[in-house]
Amino acid sequence: MAALVGGGARARPGEISLAHGGVLFLDELAEFAKPVLDALRQPLETGQVVVARANHHVTYPARFQLVAAMNPCRCGYLGDPSRACARAPECGRTYCARVSGPMLDRFDMIIEVPEVSGQLLLDRTPGEPTGAVLRRVATARDFAAASRPRQDPAKAEAFDDPTTQMSDEARRLIELAIEKQSLSARGFHRVLRVARSIADLEGHPQIERQHLAEALAYRAMPLLA
Repeated sequence: MAALVGGGARARPGEISLAHGGVLFLDELAEFAKPVLDALRQPLETGQVVVARANHHVTYPARFQLVAAMNPCRCGYLGDPSRACARAPECGRTYCARVSGPMLDRFDMIIEVPEVSGQLLLDRTPGEPTGAVLRRVATARDFAAASRPRQDPAKAEAFDDPTTQMSDEARRLIELAIEKQSLSARGFHRVLRVARSIADLEGHPQIERQHLAEALAYRAMPLLA
């Protein structure tokens, strides 16, 4: 745990502090011990980690973007009838339960990625160039800065500001999501953050229904439910 969040005999920053201002990627998320994953919850909210020792406390910065990946089950073949084990689908529910609900709730987006076919692997059609993606993101950031100059996009509470606009249809949709999907307060703010980013990418001054619907789709958790 000390290697990830910090600590040790002589307090030292962990990987989450070394990733401050950047991206921390955790592969095989469900293979991490539950106490280690739960130790990430507070830093993800506050942007800092406190390492307590017998006679002192040390606070390290830890505002990072967490990206994680995991298999749907231990063998990795859940959903493939020809290769799934005899315990499917129960094995998937058991495996995914290794990541707690409160931890999952801290992810802005949870996306199920289908298996890549051999045909797609052999396809040499070029995708969107990285430079084009960079320009789209830069344009969206400029739009956000001009539209909401006083807001900090790193903080979910920024979207409580009355300058954040939402159409009536979008408002009705988020109200329905809160009721039907048992969307938590944390999940509500995170959906708004994603919807606001989608609207910025399209140059919309307010969050429309389609932006919110897309953001909600990114929190669909069929294998984790």
